[in-house]
Amino acid sequence: MTPLERSAGVPQHLAVVMDGNGRWAKQRYLPRLAGHRQGLEKLRELVRWCGEAGVQVLTVFAFSSENWSRPADEVSGLMGLLGRALEREVAELERAGVRLHFPGDRQALSPELQQRLAQAERQTAANQRLVLNVCFNYGGRWDVVQAAQQLAARGEPITEAALTGAMALAHVGDPDLLIRTGGEQRLSNFLLWQSAYSELYFSAALWPAFEREEFDRALAAYARRERRFGLISEQMAEQRSESVQPLRAVA
Repeated sequence: MTPLERSAGVPQHLAVVMDGNGRWAKQRYLPRLAGHRQGLEKLRELVRWCGEAGVQVLTVFAFSSENWSRPADEVSGLMGLLGRALEREVAELERAGVRLHFPGDRQALSPELQQRLAQAERQTAANQRLVLNVCFNYGGRWDVVQAAQQLAARGEPITEAALTGAMALAHVGDPDLLIRTGGEQRLSNFLLWQSAYSELYFSAALWPAFEREEFDRALAAYARRERRFGLISEQMAEQRSESVQPLRAVA
């Protein structure tokens, strides 16, 4: 895919840092886990919005490799929430044509949870309407390290293309647009390799309060941007003009 094709219209691959669940709950004098539950409901809405907008790949940051340092009850609650979501959501996602992937380091997860993640991936493997990557126990630095370790173990040269092919998201292209909610303006170790040329959109909305209007604003902002991929505007204009084939008269 050329830079020109990737820059047109709706982002083919949208990545989202779903930040603000805990603060949303605190504002309402609720436990933090209540915010995570509401955040899961918002993710269900986001999947529907992406399908309606024509997004082909959605990647969300559900649990980072740094989140283990949070209070034990919150971590335990998040593990339970993932388990219940798998029970409740996978069949519905399968019917909706969504293909699930769970990029991340699964070794720290319970054997039962590892099996359920693998089963969800197998169950939805044939779906083609939308790829949903739920990054769980994921970190961008971990991803680079594990990719390099794979290549080293196979005795392969470590090149940019080889690293890309060994990443946890090698099954999809790089994100075109990365949205972070919650008012913070940083990547927080999310898709460090893959987001090198992603457009960034920062929303002040806490994740459970992220509404369709804000989603549409993010897509509109993306559509207005010129993605140059290291080129200059004049080169992009030349590519656009070359992509327009002149009409030929029919004899």
